[in-house]
Amino acid sequence: MSSQPRWRGQPLDAVLFDLDGTLLDTAGDIHIALNRTLAERRWESLSENDVRRMIGRGAPMLIERAAAAQGRKLDEATSGAMVERFFHHYGALQENEEFGAQPYPGASEALRVLHGAGLRTAVVTNKQERFANGLLRRLHLRQWIDLVVGGDSCERRKPDPQPLLFACERLQAPPSRTLMVGDSINDVKAARAARIPVICVPYGYNEGNDPRDLPCDALIEGLSQLPPLLLEGEDTPAISNSSGTS
Repeated sequence: MSSQPRWRGQPLDAVLFDLDGTLLDTAGDIHIALNRTLAERRWESLSENDVRRMIGRGAPMLIERAAAAQGRKLDEATSGAMVERFFHHYGALQENEEFGAQPYPGASEALRVLHGAGLRTAVVTNKQERFANGLLRRLHLRQWIDLVVGGDSCERRKPDPQPLLFACERLQAPPSRTLMVGDSINDVKAARAARIPVICVPYGYNEGNDPRDLPCDALIEGLSQLPPLLLEGEDTPAISNSSGTS
């Protein structure tokens, strides 16, 4: 095993992970919280498959997409009120231990191995920081994560690069020695703007698009393939993506 983790021959100091759709499958909880919010307005409920396609860019966008799916237009006040009610219902799932979110296969072990190898690790998500931290602690993953950057930790959210650059600064890892791991075009756009290479997984929430079309540097089938790629010098991931750039 190499003494210095590397990505395509370049030394690596840190790895940033998206949360929803990358480390954790949270769609079921989001579906429940959203439908409870809609029910308060006497709106029609949405299927979990529909909600999966709406996940990305944070709760305000989720509410906006839910309204659009039912042909409704929201003013700013109503949108804000619905976002707060969604947060209430989503938080209650954690507080009452009713949440169903679980790590994807290989996620826990990948975090443990990478952190143990000396890589600094962060979760950079558009989910509010309190919810991200709560889930990571309840699922016993927080011990292998040095930093959590939520959608309310910075002025701007992904796909803006600010959260990624903030994480790099806090981890004292230059972008050139940092890697992003995500599942959506938001992760790719944020990483590109931050000048950070990006690997994607194909099983997450890519807003209804084919993940194999993402212009990332590489695709891997699952997070179990990440440690060998970074620590053992395997140059070719399970799925390569020729449209990406390194």
